[in-house]
Amino acid sequence: MAPKHQNNALNEVVVVMVPLPAQGHLNQLLHLSRLISTYNIPVHFVGTPSHNRQAKVRFHGWDQTSDVTNTIHFHDFIIPRVLCPPPNPNALNKFPSHLQPTFEATTHLRHPVAALLRKLASQIRRVVVIHDSLMASVIQDVGSIVNSESYIFHSVSAFTEFYYLWERIGCPPELEGVHVKSKIPDNMPSLKDCFPHEFLNFIDAQYECTVHSSGYIYNASKTIEGEYVDLLNKLGDNNKHWAIGPFNPVPVPEKKEGSNDGKRHACLEWLDEQKPNSVIYVSFGTTTCMNDEQIKELAIGLDQSNQKFIWVLRDADKGNLFMDGDQVRKAELPEGYEKRLKDRGVVVRDWAPQLEILSHKATAWFLSHCGWNSCMESLTLGVPIACWPMHSDQPRNTVLVTKVLKVGVVIRDWERRNELITSSMVSDGVGKLMGSGEVDEIRKKARELSAAVRGSMVDGGGSHVELSSFIAHITR
Repeated sequence: MAPKHQNNALNEVVVVMVPLPAQGHLNQLLHLSRLISTYNIPVHFVGTPSHNRQAKVRFHGWDQTSDVTNTIHFHDFIIPRVLCPPPNPNALNKFPSHLQPTFEATTHLRHPVAALLRKLASQIRRVVVIHDSLMASVIQDVGSIVNSESYIFHSVSAFTEFYYLWERIGCPPELEGVHVKSKIPDNMPSLKDCFPHEFLNFIDAQYECTVHSSGYIYNASKTIEGEYVDLLNKLGDNNKHWAIGPFNPVPVPEKKEGSNDGKRHACLEWLDEQKPNSVIYVSFGTTTCMNDEQIKELAIGLDQSNQKFIWVLRDADKGNLFMDGDQVRKAELPEGYEKRLKDRGVVVRDWAPQLEILSHKATAWFLSHCGWNSCMESLTLGVPIACWPMHSDQPRNTVLVTKVLKVGVVIRDWERRNELITSSMVSDGVGKLMGSGEVDEIRKKARELSAAVRGSMVDGGGSHVELSSFIAHITR
């Protein structure tokens, strides 16, 4: 998507990435770092040692002959140790509140990040800071550095961000002649139901720290969300909203023999043996923690559906993945489950190569929590989504996927989020995914949308032009 021959920006402009220390945020900004670095612009990625390590260990999907660790400068800043409680599988609200202490502790990054920015600014014509919208408190000193400018990265969809900002200004029915209400489905999920009040307070505190921004960046594509990007540009502060996604690679490069990340994952070898469009991929992301009863019902339902599946069954991420001595909960399945279903289903207990799974010809559907990372990866790779939202932006992403784009179906309705989804409900829902009629049309739309996104990424295509426009702007 990006050229590798531009040298004029080298030693004139550098980019500093400041991600929130949660996997969905780390991953998106590391993918963006790689895209920017292909323009020969130095990129500096800042965080704690454990979160930088987490981002690198889980980074996948690009040609590994181009090692990201050799093209991006990682800065490991030490902050006071944070004690986080373990994930609570029995919590009624599925938001990962156990990570809240980690989010709060990011304020300690302010001074080392400011020191880095000042050092770079003394050597470089322009320092460009791209920061997660939830890390504004960390970069608030950028306004005192004359040759620096900052851009806010929103880790959510353009649709979700527009609706949030539109709510904040009182939901005016029109914006510059556009009838907004016709663009927003009825009965949108409420923020107070999607987030606990502690995190909403954290969001408010970050917005209070926000310095003047030179623009906004989204892991979005105008091919997918063009009308909402246009609406964002009508909201009024005269700064541009750049939809420069997808950040993830499309298509996904195949692993080459002898690549530095080792052999292919065993689940990919199993997928190779399956028929095209015959497997359902099941994964609920890195922050979901189901209780034992729900896991059991899901397991039985997948069995009773008689469909082939890959199920990533991991507990939610801890505050520090690499902390010695912490116990990792291993969900219990019915006795003999994995052995009995080994020809029809694979249960993955470790980190799964999601991009490679979604791009595999055997994968037909993605049963997902609808985190924005997962949505973008699935949509750009042509896999329709069966939606089971858990928290945060996921309920609103579900609306985008099912009601606006019409490339998915609802498996667990958000209004029933506090109810147990029984095995029969899982079996019925999963079984319908492999049927005909409405789901045929959904699968067709997903393939068409993916083809359009791929077309937008070639030279002169919409996504290519958008990224090139951003690069031209920061290197002006």
